[in-house]
Amino acid sequence: MDKDARPNWGSPMQFVLACVSYAVGLGNVWRFPYLCQMHGGGGFLIPYVIMLVLEGLPLFYMELAIGQKMRLGSIRAWSAISPYLGGVGLASVLTSLYLCLYYNIINAWSFWYLFNSFQPVLPWAECPLNANRTGPEEECARTTPTQYFFYRQTLNISTSIDETGGLHVGQVLCLLLAWILTYLFILRGVKSAGKVVYFTATFPYLVLFIYLIRGLTLHGAVNGIKYMFMPKMEHLADPKTWVNAATQIFFSLGLGFGSLIAFASYNDYNNNFERQAVVVAFINSGTSIFASIVTFAIYGFKATVNFESCLERTRLLLLNTFEMAEELISLDNISDWIEKLSAKYPEQFDSLAGVWENCSLEDELKTAVEGAGLAFIVYSEAIQNMPLPQLWSVLYFFMLLMLGLGSMLGNVTAIITPLRDFEVVARHISIEALSGLVCLFCLLVGLSFTTASGNYWFTMFNDYAASFSLLFVVLVEVIIVSYVYGIRRFEKDVEDMLGRRPSWFWKILLVAVSPLVLASLFIFYIVSYIQGGTPTYQAWDKHLGASVVTEYPIYGQVVIGLLLASTVSCVPLSALYTYCKTKRRPGTRELSVSQEWTLLGWRCEAELRE
Repeated sequence: MDKDARPNWGSPMQFVLACVSYAVGLGNVWRFPYLCQMHGGGGFLIPYVIMLVLEGLPLFYMELAIGQKMRLGSIRAWSAISPYLGGVGLASVLTSLYLCLYYNIINAWSFWYLFNSFQPVLPWAECPLNANRTGPEEECARTTPTQYFFYRQTLNISTSIDETGGLHVGQVLCLLLAWILTYLFILRGVKSAGKVVYFTATFPYLVLFIYLIRGLTLHGAVNGIKYMFMPKMEHLADPKTWVNAATQIFFSLGLGFGSLIAFASYNDYNNNFERQAVVVAFINSGTSIFASIVTFAIYGFKATVNFESCLERTRLLLLNTFEMAEELISLDNISDWIEKLSAKYPEQFDSLAGVWENCSLEDELKTAVEGAGLAFIVYSEAIQNMPLPQLWSVLYFFMLLMLGLGSMLGNVTAIITPLRDFEVVARHISIEALSGLVCLFCLLVGLSFTTASGNYWFTMFNDYAASFSLLFVVLVEVIIVSYVYGIRRFEKDVEDMLGRRPSWFWKILLVAVSPLVLASLFIFYIVSYIQGGTPTYQAWDKHLGASVVTEYPIYGQVVIGLLLASTVSCVPLSALYTYCKTKRRPGTRELSVSQEWTLLGWRCEAELRE
């Protein structure tokens, strides 16, 4: 493929916005607040910022430098360093493919909630009637309307991964719509994506700002914000706090997928990627903190409403059990009356066992909710208690949709760009046709996530398709750049592009600190996986109206093993294939592996310069 004909971003701003739209995603809205809640509130910010500097910045900088220098997608970019390393790019493409298969189902859920937000009464605000129309649906009565709507009406979830069930027609249509929009966004590569990112990267900030203003005016919002910023420093002694901070930085920036290399490959050769790497990384982390303030304001409102509802039920229980005037007991003095009455009437209090509720605002705030539970259950429960709930629901789920579609731009680009780098593909398949084929393939496979057991497969892919393989890929990447390609050659490449060599800050991090952090994370993941025993998932029990921990069946564990091994095996298998292919050539002089890396790397670099 002619490198001079390679399209470029319309401006450096388009590139920055594309990186922001890709990096700032659903994880900023639902995973980071959950980690703050679980690891000591404001105290979690300390390891988070440290890991941003030690891990996130240098790796982000490195991937942008590689993409801009090579002006190639991930597969050929790593092959240009050495033909033996094309498997690193292949692993990135395969991981991005796995992500594309299941990620767009989240956008389908967002569409589903968005469309249902235009009803006079939000469908998750109350339980539907039973078949006899004599009362609420029994399963809904055992749980909450918001949980029932998500699990039973949105997912139509089965009780185990073994019960496949049929396709959910509503979700199929929403998934189809999500893929049609994705296709339109990336129809002509950076020419169309560069225009789309102006909206997908900026609109979520507008909604978050509106939600911040609204959230700060909600009753009890200050309780949630105080809970977030009140540091619990004892969590800093827990290794999991540091590991989760490092992992959040790693996945939030989208390292290892090949998307950043693909985006940077469309830059001008002398573009100042160093400044852009710092800007995008801090925008991404700042967005996580900003979104957490909004989330905890909403969460404080929800917790306060639940706490006061509990107090009101307790107040009514006291009034019905003991003879006293209603005005004596208010929400503010219930605890005083409980203490007085329990001392005076101990037998009557004993009779209330099983009926009595322990109302605690602290317990409400401590309830950690991760992932879809936060994005689709907690938020929707809070929204229904706001004035004009339909308005806030439309804004929120449209924002989720823009975050999800913005991330999909990067995920699909990470697949299409490496494929377009192959001359046979570029010559015979147009960019529009290739984009359509990739989207169609992902749509057809993704239909499996719209079945009754689809959410369990979604959870499996979300937990195992990317985490282990990405840690491996990025660890290999930084070792290649620092020790195989060589930090000195990397310095010269940066100087060639920017007119100056990278500072000691970047070199120390890339050569020593980042490899050590990534190796530690990689080892920790392996040890945790081994010690964790049989993999489990949360199965919905319709009789309890709650999720229960269930072990994956044998075939599920096999699929997990394949997900973990498939991407990692790309690196050694590709190197072995290249080695065997080189050895079969007649008249080839025997060279050491390091000599072949150097010689072939120089040849590829010379071709690129031409």
